[in-house]
Amino acid sequence: MFTGIIEGLGKISNIRSAGEGKRFSIDAGFTLDGSKIGDSIAVNGACLTAVTIAKSRFEVDVSPETVDKTTLKNIKIGDPVNIERALRLSDRLDGHLVSGHIDGTARITHKNRQANAIIVGFTVGQSIARYLIPKGSVAIDGISLTINTCDEHNFEVSIIPHTADITTIGSRHVGDAVNIETDMLGKYVENFLTTPNTADNNGNTKKPVNMEFLLKTGFI
Repeated sequence: MFTGIIEGLGKISNIRSAGEGKRFSIDAGFTLDGSKIGDSIAVNGACLTAVTIAKSRFEVDVSPETVDKTTLKNIKIGDPVNIERALRLSDRLDGHLVSGHIDGTARITHKNRQANAIIVGFTVGQSIARYLIPKGSVAIDGISLTINTCDEHNFEVSIIPHTADITTIGSRHVGDAVNIETDMLGKYVENFLTTPNTADNNGNTKKPVNMEFLLKTGFI
């Protein structure tokens, strides 16, 4: 589990093929004190497992599924990447709950300066856009951001100078693809509300949570 608060701007130092998958060597940009082999590290928002760690450098295996579903399939040696190690339960939760499981990708449609901020627009498929709401949370390349506006295919976020300076979002260009993870709470709620009637362990049919149920139980 992650927060979307980026720890450092790393760099891809080596890429090796592993069948349909890949192995990346990454310079994190900071010393990985306290990290060990087997720990989860988010790279551009994708949760990956460290297989070697030496000071500030680590290696991860990238499965064929992750290669196929994320922008990591097009990454090159020397490319910068956002790095975040897994959340400790004792940490402050400054961003939002991020699983590191990428839902898909979006493309940047525009970047406009507005006072001290940069407004960045994205186009995205409807299967992802359905989970976006104004003032809701979204992780873009692993960065926890607040949605300004959205519709069926587009959304905008506001980037402050600090975020632009310490993450990849500041150097992204119109047309670039980015990894998207929507708010996991929305997906769980949708699944809970749309699951057909099922029986519990005693054979009793569970009633769906719908408008009729909410009215009968006094919620609305």
